[in-house]
Amino acid sequence: MPTNQEPNQAQANPASTENKELGFLLDIPLQVSVEIGRSKILIKDLLQMQEGSIIELDKLSGEPLDLYVNSRLIARGEAVLVKDKYGIRLTEVVSPSERIENLG
Repeated sequence: MPTNQEPNQAQANPASTENKELGFLLDIPLQVSVEIGRSKILIKDLLQMQEGSIIELDKLSGEPLDLYVNSRLIARGEAVLVKDKYGIRLTEVVSPSERIENLG
């Protein structure tokens, strides 16, 4: 005979149970970096660099910046200024399947 018992918390909200099980991971620090572009240079050019030297990067002005977490591409975005510091506004987050592909 069915009863009118309330479902237990795990059945009512499986996501909250998953969060509790993964909670120990939430305090692990991650290295976050933003890449504005890349370039290859010769050692002789590196040794000749001084203040005011310019290195041409492979990205065009206005192209999205790449956001990496622990050297893995996670998102793309645009530079913003936040209280005299630079930040990044995310415009595209890499899908979970693409993140898994990038692990290799």
